[in-house]
Amino acid sequence: MESSKRTLLAIVISAIVLVGFNYFYPKPQDHQAAPAQSSSVAQATSSNHVPLPPSQKAAAEAVQSVPDRRITIAGKDVRGTFNLHGARFDDLVLTQYRETLAKDSPLVRLLEQAGSQSPSYVVVGWQNMPGYATVLPDQNSLWESDGGELSLEHPVTLQWNNGAGVTFRIRLTLDEHYMFGIDQEIDNQSGQPISVYPFQRVQRDYLPADTGSFTAYEGPIAVMNGKLADNGYKSLRKGSDQPDHVSWQATGLGGWGGITDKYWLTAIGADPAQAVTVRYAYVPQGDAGSYQITFSRRDPQIIQNGATLGYTSHLFAGAKVTSLLHYYDKKFGLTSFDKAIDFGWFGFLTRPILYLLHWLYVHIGNFGLALMALTLIVKIVLFPLAYKATVSSARMRMVAPKIAEIREKYKDDPMGMNQRVMGLYKEEKINPAGGCLPVLIQAPIFFCLYKMLNLSIDERHAPFFGWIKDLSVPDPTNLLNLFGLIPFDPTHIASFLHLSIWGAALGITFWILQRESMVSMDPAQARIMRFMPLVYVFVMSSFPAGLLVYYTWNNLLTFLQQIYIQRHTRLPKPLKK
Repeated sequence: MESSKRTLLAIVISAIVLVGFNYFYPKPQDHQAAPAQSSSVAQATSSNHVPLPPSQKAAAEAVQSVPDRRITIAGKDVRGTFNLHGARFDDLVLTQYRETLAKDSPLVRLLEQAGSQSPSYVVVGWQNMPGYATVLPDQNSLWESDGGELSLEHPVTLQWNNGAGVTFRIRLTLDEHYMFGIDQEIDNQSGQPISVYPFQRVQRDYLPADTGSFTAYEGPIAVMNGKLADNGYKSLRKGSDQPDHVSWQATGLGGWGGITDKYWLTAIGADPAQAVTVRYAYVPQGDAGSYQITFSRRDPQIIQNGATLGYTSHLFAGAKVTSLLHYYDKKFGLTSFDKAIDFGWFGFLTRPILYLLHWLYVHIGNFGLALMALTLIVKIVLFPLAYKATVSSARMRMVAPKIAEIREKYKDDPMGMNQRVMGLYKEEKINPAGGCLPVLIQAPIFFCLYKMLNLSIDERHAPFFGWIKDLSVPDPTNLLNLFGLIPFDPTHIASFLHLSIWGAALGITFWILQRESMVSMDPAQARIMRFMPLVYVFVMSSFPAGLLVYYTWNNLLTFLQQIYIQRHTRLPKPLKK
């Protein structure tokens, strides 16, 4: 009976997961792109004077009226150009990742210039302190480069003079992966002091089609003073009626922030010894608007006449590879940089599991095999709990006939029935919760495994064997049209009409596992349970193939584990009535 309850509990939880998957993974909608916008720097009006853009339309028209001039970005993992008008990163692709598996598929584009279909860029600049009127570079300022392309071996220095004795410089560096160094410097020969706030801003002028799900947060993100701020696009829009359209801000030493997608991240990293202010803002414009995450120096820089003063920050623009995030955390003091990956409530479990999976993948070379190896390791670690649950279940089956007799005898006396059932448990030294507790302890671990499969960039476009070319998408086979021999797609009739090979394999292993539990069920429960494998086959076939491989392999290991325990343990036999 206890085994039946646990099985039904597992079914209920599984149903919630399956329904939740379809709820939290809706069909993507076309994103809304804002009208062409720029990175103009406006005069700040708030108390801490962090720059925010003025009229987006006016700024866009101003930028479009100026011819384009750029320097080449030639990194190992990134490629693109830097816009010398307005000092913007607005053209960047990731050389190690493509949009699809097709050989001619375009590279993943992370940054795009204003006026494109998906405008997303990073702005670097300065803002005057109130009371100062220094002429500063803006969206129309044309910067001069010292020549050459930006690469690992060749940094680039940009320069702009305001014509009044103040020279602004931006020195850009690039490492072997995704980290840009940004050194902003001012040489003041104007004859009087100036006071400015250097800033950097990550800006996205459209709402993406995929704005996140239950398993993976996407949107504005920052860590300040060790605290994560993942407020979401909707939160920024709600706060657009606040002064300067700012919905949230924080001040502290160092920190990082920007915009995260499922696999990609664009984020500013502040010097850990520098006091900075970060702000979330949404500037409405037409049908869409501009989502902005701005970092600025908390206190103004006062540059005396004849002095030169600089400010250093970093820009990460690339893939959320766990080992790289950890590396940059240590190297640049970007506290909790791996929080760019949504590890969830059980992050203390998900994080080491994800690191272990990545390590296995690096050494095995096949993500599917690495996933199977990880599942085996987890099974071995949890074996004592599984053993305890199996023995407890057997002991519950042992007294099931006696319990049935007591319930029949005392069906009109619930209190007396409970007393005698508990007395039987005590007499036989049985803990009725002994079988459930191990299952509850294992549940967070398996949830972490499920969540991890939705986070790991290693799974993206990772092949397995045979027809599985990408573990992050559903198994393409469908038994209902004989693998394509019949020229029609059943999913056009109903999305659940997808019976894949791996989905069928999962259903078979689930049927094998449930046979033993059905023995102790009442006939009504058993009839319901017989249909569950079929339900699983159709529902799970639309899940990513990697998830099906994991569940099928896990079921097979569970079955073998049960056989081992039964053969090497003297399980108690049912008591006679």
